[in-house]
Amino acid sequence: MTTLQKAALIVGAGDATGGAIARRFAREGFATCVTRRSLDKLQPLVAQIEADGGRAHAFACDARKEEEVVALVEQIESTIGPIEVMVFNIGANVPESILNETARKYFKVWEMACFSGFLNGREVAKRMVARELPKGGHRGTIIFTGATASLRGAANFGAFSGAKMALRALAQSMARELGPQGIHVAHVVVDGAIDTEFIRSNFPERYALKESDGILNPEHIADSYWMLHSQPRDAWTHELDLRPWSEKF
Repeated sequence: MTTLQKAALIVGAGDATGGAIARRFAREGFATCVTRRSLDKLQPLVAQIEADGGRAHAFACDARKEEEVVALVEQIESTIGPIEVMVFNIGANVPESILNETARKYFKVWEMACFSGFLNGREVAKRMVARELPKGGHRGTIIFTGATASLRGAANFGAFSGAKMALRALAQSMARELGPQGIHVAHVVVDGAIDTEFIRSNFPERYALKESDGILNPEHIADSYWMLHSQPRDAWTHELDLRPWSEKF
């Protein structure tokens, strides 16, 4: 009989923040389940985790599709282990003037950055609340990745801001409902440029700030996510702001 291992589900395990979070939880002994729409893009991350001695499982999943999310959570829970941590890390940052924004793209951004957070959060929460309350009273952790747009709507970011602010409200509502049931729901505002290939290629002047710690290191973001999961329930953080020392806010 196969022994199930505690699992961490990283929805939107990209090459930067999501991948770093997956590696961080894998180092702590979790079977790390990573998702993107394209399975091929996950293979380097899985190979790296396994090379470092961890366990990783890749899943192709469109996080906007209810039936795919339901099937994903069922597969992980039945074949890998109980999902103790879920991190929702889908971005969908597509700037556009409100004068040129299309209804189709506006709706798609909302689907990716908010609706899919609801679907994944709901399905994982259902599993967590059904489990016996362990010693310490912590059934699991659900973390949503936010952005500057979660707090204020900048010009040309109507779709992204609308979606991210809605995701923040979802996180607040879930925290108030699920906290008393032993589920730690947190929202992380990542306010600043992150050390990614996208920033390096498209904003070289911003990327140059890396030398003075002026952009966020994905590994350090991941450390904060692990810290959130590790907190005792008498001092749970709901919202955490992460930004470089030099970032204006």
